[in-house]
Amino acid sequence: MATFDLKLTGGTVHLPSGPAQVDVGVRDGKIVAIGASGDAGETIDCTGLDVLPGVIDSQVHFREPGLEAKEDLESGSRAAVLGGVTAVFEMPNTKPNTDSADAVNDKLTRAKDRMWCDHAFYVGATNNNAEHLAELERMPGTAGVKIFMGASTGDLLVSDDANLARVLASGHRRVAIHAEDEFRMNDREGERVPGDPSSHPVWRDDESAILATRRILKLAREARRRIHVLHVTTPAELELLGQHKDIATCEVTPQHLTLAAEDAYPRLGSYAQMNPPIRSAAHRDGLWHWLNQGVPDVLGSDHAPHTIEEKAKPYPSSPSGMPGVQTLLPLLLDHVAKGRTTLQRLIDLTSAGPQRVFGLVGKGRIVPGYDADFTVVDLKKQWTVEEGWLASRCGWSPFTGDQLTGKPIGTIIRGRKVMWDGQLANSAHGRPVRFEAVEFG
Repeated sequence: MATFDLKLTGGTVHLPSGPAQVDVGVRDGKIVAIGASGDAGETIDCTGLDVLPGVIDSQVHFREPGLEAKEDLESGSRAAVLGGVTAVFEMPNTKPNTDSADAVNDKLTRAKDRMWCDHAFYVGATNNNAEHLAELERMPGTAGVKIFMGASTGDLLVSDDANLARVLASGHRRVAIHAEDEFRMNDREGERVPGDPSSHPVWRDDESAILATRRILKLAREARRRIHVLHVTTPAELELLGQHKDIATCEVTPQHLTLAAEDAYPRLGSYAQMNPPIRSAAHRDGLWHWLNQGVPDVLGSDHAPHTIEEKAKPYPSSPSGMPGVQTLLPLLLDHVAKGRTTLQRLIDLTSAGPQRVFGLVGKGRIVPGYDADFTVVDLKKQWTVEEGWLASRCGWSPFTGDQLTGKPIGTIIRGRKVMWDGQLANSAHGRPVRFEAVEFG
């Protein structure tokens, strides 16, 4: 009888203590042995490859229900696992919004046996559901509460301090924040130049971002509530957030670490348009400085697909957002290859970091007792991002044609080989992610 269900052999395994040439044994979907010896029902030869803890993308928009022409839970999660991502947190700005228990349960039902990766869903804060958020954030399968201070429409916009304070007063888990100041952006709408997407970061300027970040830090401290500031785009915000680590964590995206306004808008036009905007090369370099100082806690893709027809509309009629879940890890592996950061830092941003920030149960590290989630990569593989590789329903990427070094080879989730060398398993078996605050709170 086999000792293990699955054994990974021959690879460089990235343990909490560092890289090691060890075999890993898996049984019943869990890691049971580091330095495994014994037979296995299935053995995966990882010679020449690096075995990372499963990559977690804690910010994606998969658009279902209501906006399935752009993406759905199946296609978005298929893109995720093809890019080496083992779990995602999905955002609430769908139609209808995910702002009630029924809406969360609807997404969980839709995800069952359709999503390829493990998953959790954010509840959107509104002016109307603030008093119910403490209950909603404790639902199994819920990643927590998301606040849009700006850049949203309708009920999901919570822009004034009084209602922000009501939201922060309801519940205990860390709250995710889109920090752009709605009032300043409204005042600056005249800065938009029709037909010129490069005016996007002029309109949604640095001050729009840092003003909102200052406001939410003050409110969070008054409420004694932990927050998580999403897709930070300015070095000044990272410097500020670094001074408030007792209540605030933060995220950066591969897009803001890779693209710069001087090249992106002339080359990509409205395909480079997102919120908060792609800013200058000096901003990008500043993000790298603070990333290597250790300030950002996680890397999220902010995968936000729109159709080619929508993105082709003249600015500012064109919608903001770009796909990114499939290219998150490849872009960062390329940055590692170019020496911009270390593989150790990348691992922390994509696995151990999300586990710490959000209190995940049994994910984020390669240790016995944890879920057998692995992202297997070839650090030396040179390749080109081609349209045919992309799985997102929107059918495009700002990184198509980019030549990269480092590629995801395998995605293993709870001991199941979901993707290997570009080939998917026969069926999807993603499950809801578990959280300490829900399981044990």
